[in-house]
Amino acid sequence: MTIQGGAPAGVDEDLPVAGHRAVGERRRLAFLWSVVGVLAAGGVWVVSTPHPGDILPGLGPTSTQPAAAAAPAGQGAQPLTEAQSFNSERYFPAQRTYDFDLYKAHRSAARDGADCRAVQNDKTRNLLEKLECQGWLGIALTRNDQPVITSVTVLRFTDAGAAARALQAVREHAAEFEFTFPDGLVAPAAGVKPMAATRVELVGHYLTLTVSRYADQRAGAGPDEVLTASTRSAAAVAGQPFMWM
Repeated sequence: MTIQGGAPAGVDEDLPVAGHRAVGERRRLAFLWSVVGVLAAGGVWVVSTPHPGDILPGLGPTSTQPAAAAAPAGQGAQPLTEAQSFNSERYFPAQRTYDFDLYKAHRSAARDGADCRAVQNDKTRNLLEKLECQGWLGIALTRNDQPVITSVTVLRFTDAGAAARALQAVREHAAEFEFTFPDGLVAPAAGVKPMAATRVELVGHYLTLTVSRYADQRAGAGPDEVLTASTRSAAAVAGQPFMWM
């Protein structure tokens, strides 16, 4: 039945007041569910996207540590100064095999310091005073095929001129510099003078002091061919990192 001036039967206006309310509630519910669906979809995307520092991806920032700030674009790490980079591990790494001619050895100890007096036997006076020694490093090389140990001491100077001026003093007093022993090996008893071969060389603004002995610290009047050859080869190995510096 159609009321004159009203809407056709079957549309909302033909329903009683309660029916209109029911339809309105359904529409509101449908609208609310559509909003909830949109928000839920957005919420799932946010939760499922991993964040820096998440322990479990998708659960938000669960780390207790703040995320590290990214370095500014175009700005790299500051390079080390020569003094900062002058250490045994940088120039003579433990994992390296030291090979020259027939000489093959491995690094068996390492140490370094800034005070050149620290590598001298007598700490009460400095053999290199006023000679501008800026630092030192010492390594022990143990020959693989012979019971020979070699101590290498590298002295760093301000420039090539300063190193050249110190060359004669180091050569004359080479025995007054400490011998770097392999880990676990101690110095011989007082008064014992082991057979040794010594070599001092100028390499750029560095001096290398290379001394070879037998591991059993045997004494002798002078070095034999094995010690001499070991020292010559170890000195060549010691100078290589500083050849072009």
